[in-house]
Amino acid sequence: MASSSCFRRTHTPWILAFPVICLARLFYRVRSRGAERLPEGGALLVANHLSYMDAVVLQLACPRPIRFVGSEAFMRQNWLYRLAFKLTGTIPVAPTNALETTRHVAKSLQAGELVLIFPEGSISRTGQLMKLERGFELMARKADVPVVPVVHDGLWGSVFSFSENKYLFKSPRVMRTAVFVAWGAPIPAKEADRVAVRRALLDLGCEAFEERPQLKRHLGREIVRGLVRRPGHVPLVDRTGERRPLTGARLLAAAAALSRHLKCTVAETRVGIVLPPGAGATIANLAVICAGKVPVNLNFTAGRAAVESSLRIAGVKTVISADALRAKIPDFPWPERTLDLGKTLTETVGKGAMLPWFVAAWVLPNQMVARLLGLPKHGDRAEAGLLFTSGSSGEPKGVALSHRNILANCWQFSSLSILPQSAVMLSCLPMFHSFGFTVNLWYPLIRGCRSVTVPSPLETRKIIDAIRDEKITVMVGAPTFMRPILKKAEPHELKTLKILVSGAEKMPMDLYRGVLEKFELEIMEGYGMTEASPATNVNQPDPLIVTDTAEHQTGKRLGTVGRMMVGMTARVLDPETKSPVAGDQTGMIAFRGANIFSGYLGDDEKTRSVFHDGWYLTGDLGRFDEDGFLTIEGRLSRFSKIGGEMVPHGTVEQTIIDAFALDQADGYALVVVGVPDPGKGEQLVLLSARDEITADTVRTKLTEAGMPNLWVPRTVIRVETIPVLGTGKLDLKACRELAGKAVA
Repeated sequence: MASSSCFRRTHTPWILAFPVICLARLFYRVRSRGAERLPEGGALLVANHLSYMDAVVLQLACPRPIRFVGSEAFMRQNWLYRLAFKLTGTIPVAPTNALETTRHVAKSLQAGELVLIFPEGSISRTGQLMKLERGFELMARKADVPVVPVVHDGLWGSVFSFSENKYLFKSPRVMRTAVFVAWGAPIPAKEADRVAVRRALLDLGCEAFEERPQLKRHLGREIVRGLVRRPGHVPLVDRTGERRPLTGARLLAAAAALSRHLKCTVAETRVGIVLPPGAGATIANLAVICAGKVPVNLNFTAGRAAVESSLRIAGVKTVISADALRAKIPDFPWPERTLDLGKTLTETVGKGAMLPWFVAAWVLPNQMVARLLGLPKHGDRAEAGLLFTSGSSGEPKGVALSHRNILANCWQFSSLSILPQSAVMLSCLPMFHSFGFTVNLWYPLIRGCRSVTVPSPLETRKIIDAIRDEKITVMVGAPTFMRPILKKAEPHELKTLKILVSGAEKMPMDLYRGVLEKFELEIMEGYGMTEASPATNVNQPDPLIVTDTAEHQTGKRLGTVGRMMVGMTARVLDPETKSPVAGDQTGMIAFRGANIFSGYLGDDEKTRSVFHDGWYLTGDLGRFDEDGFLTIEGRLSRFSKIGGEMVPHGTVEQTIIDAFALDQADGYALVVVGVPDPGKGEQLVLLSARDEITADTVRTKLTEAGMPNLWVPRTVIRVETIPVLGTGKLDLKACRELAGKAVA
């Protein structure tokens, strides 16, 4: 914990420091860990920069006085800043006096002081760690003192940060802001380059984020409290049939009444749900959570064997669905106890059971309603939801997501500019999709933004109408689902759309250019996986410049999947040795963070295979640049080792698409897969849905494009359609089976 000695030992006169620190303690509850790592004598502290209060909070957490380095631009603004710099002994820095500043800092360090610098150069307006400038390296080496990384978490979102794209003019927090400060181990001056320090800051940021008290809470309790706080707010507009807006009070009443019924009649822990996005799926999932059980949203587009396996692994004996949907998927292995949601609510539960909860939402405090439902305060690492991987490259695996996992990803999204409280989000991704489950379902209920549901991402006309009529501002989807929208929508129909996020597969550049030209919208590419609850990275718009001293900051970079979510850290590993690779080299991406799951349900062997020393191995190859943007090179399973050389399937596919000038607006035109070969280990097989693509034409085109002979597929198989999963991803398992049968 932070020492109270900072009241007496600062570089500011005691008579001024005392009231400032007392006031800070009134608004901030600061905890810290690792301050004992601070060396005796001089050390250069490097910290993340999220608000105007960073310096005060860090001094509260430090047992020794800190001398700060601040921008000279503030001194030029007015006399108050000049006085503050003088009284606190802050060392001014500017591009024009960099050498003088370095000497001044080195002198203070050699005198045994702690000097703190914000290496990003300015307050982050994205909420993420920005590019680190080189100045701190020279300062530490000139003084020959260690660099101590330090990270604080909790100030983003306060009135002094740039959250919600503005400083100061935000509603102040009612409760004291919980801030956690994590101190890192000293790094010798010779080793303290930007790569090492950035890695240390990210690791500490992950450690600090894990200490957020919000992550210990219960997901159901958080949702219920949010609905009761705003009983008249409309968090959901269901466009499954006729437009149906639902207020928080109505959602709560239906879910609470159904939860009491489930609690009394369902003995098992997990309850299956087979429903499209909409009011029904929302009520069913919330009711299951409030009943103290775990919702299992099942993939009704998967094959019968995969669903039977999922039911067995999850131990699901009761499924909530709708008779209309059951009629559309007769081959689904429905358990004997399958409830029709509509009939259960109207006939079994009834309006009489819902009315008291509706009244309670309007007249009782939110904590009391949660207590009446029997919802615990803490969920933390207990299971809150079970999803199954898509099975694109193997059999489905049960991904058990905890309350901490889901709440962490919701808070991570909340820190970005793409989904503010004012957002109106299109929700068309299925509930069995991890993004549909966390961001489309739970996030709006926690954050207070509005979700507009359309039952399927394939219903292009309904989606376009919903965007136009509901004035939707944010849409997230796979490129497969975006292409028909590009083709059919008119610019005026999407005029309210501000953010378009692409995920699940690599964004094709022709789609990006087409959307930009037709709708003047940039697609922000993101990245994630079910095991990460689901998002790990996303691009966001460049933040606004609202002050005279602010410089341009980058929130997005084309060709990348963006920076990591707040509170995450990563390593790039050699795929074979699992040792970290140097600098910006390509390797297997490994993550750590509160949103990363702890393991596959009932399968310790598969769990061990995806974790290495506590790091989750994504199976994807990529690299980070110095600004923190991640570029995904491809999936490790989508590389073939032929004659000792790694051949990327995605690169071969894109070269063929470019060579034949293929338009994929109506779906995938081709896919490259690897199959065993007794001579070279593997061989490339091309599945094609176009008549003009043959083995001879492919060989000619790729040779003309300068592609190595080893990379040219020798076998081309004509298929009617390229297999695709319900999530929009390629069904790689089915593709390999087709290729394997053809070359057998």
